[in-house]
Amino acid sequence: MLLVTVVCLGLLVATTLIHYEVLRGLSIVPPMVRIQPRAKLILVIITAFLAHVVEILLYAVALYSLIHLPGLGSLQEAESFSMATSLYFSAETYTSLGYGDVVPTGAVRLLAGAEALNGLLLIGWSASYAYIAMERFWKGEEP
Repeated sequence: MLLVTVVCLGLLVATTLIHYEVLRGLSIVPPMVRIQPRAKLILVIITAFLAHVVEILLYAVALYSLIHLPGLGSLQEAESFSMATSLYFSAETYTSLGYGDVVPTGAVRLLAGAEALNGLLLIGWSASYAYIAMERFWKGEEP
């Protein structure tokens, strides 16, 4: 359980840093690019989406690695467990979609809970940033 807790904290820090740097870059680059405000907003959305994909991938790799260690738990679909299952579960958990078709057992349940909370925070951060970007880009747009 201690290992899973340390991994959760490490992922929280890593995903926060990734998100911070991506949004920081989006604060610098789009204003310098001479494209339409709508295109700038599309750039913001696609870049934020890609940041979320990287963060989901980090959680999936961590889950996949932890499940291969004895005694830390598994996913309900143990017979067909693969990196693809781990990635699917991670995306489902990060977005708080929660179909429930793949269920963690053991200590890795803590990772699932931490990922859901972290995903909600980062998605909210992206939504807030996108709103701020829209306001900023629209103010420069000619009516």
